[in-house]
Amino acid sequence: MCSSKASVGAQTGGCRDDGDWSGREQAAWLRKAVAFHGTTEGVGPSYEGASVVVRAQHAGDERPLCRPLAVQVEFWTLTATATGTGTASVMRYRLSADGSRTRTVGFPAALPTGQDGACTRVLVAAYEGAPLSDREQPRKTRDLATAGKADVQFGTEQIGAYRLLPPQDPAQCEAGRSPSPTRSKIWDIYHP
Repeated sequence: MCSSKASVGAQTGGCRDDGDWSGREQAAWLRKAVAFHGTTEGVGPSYEGASVVVRAQHAGDERPLCRPLAVQVEFWTLTATATGTGTASVMRYRLSADGSRTRTVGFPAALPTGQDGACTRVLVAAYEGAPLSDREQPRKTRDLATAGKADVQFGTEQIGAYRLLPPQDPAQCEAGRSPSPTRSKIWDIYHP
């Protein structure tokens, strides 16, 4: 006779019973599974070769989940402007993960690098469930030039792991530098 859900899950094909997990428990499982590769340097013209990896059978209970998690891997750009920080989603990938195999998501090829004169940083997150709503989107609480991971907050607990990458062009984010204007004051040559 089984006295707990864990022992029931252990007896049903060797998978880990996650059917009653809360969003917080799903995020905790994902946090242990996610790794960011090729993102520590933050120097160079692109993030070529960088990836987000959802590992198979991470430390702890190595059995796959009975019910795969819907996982979103999303990339944003954070750009310093005269009115604050502009946040824009660049790309979002949806995949399922149960710990039975490794899943790798490469960085988008067209991530801005700040070479247009703006202080631009990239934020990447892996989270469970549906795409984030407007109120769940990332918020930054400090100056973009000096912000660290702790300075980014999300309006949800479903975030498994995230990383705020250093600027590709640190000179664009130096203290005391004027931020980019919020919109161009130059008229297009075809403007009526």
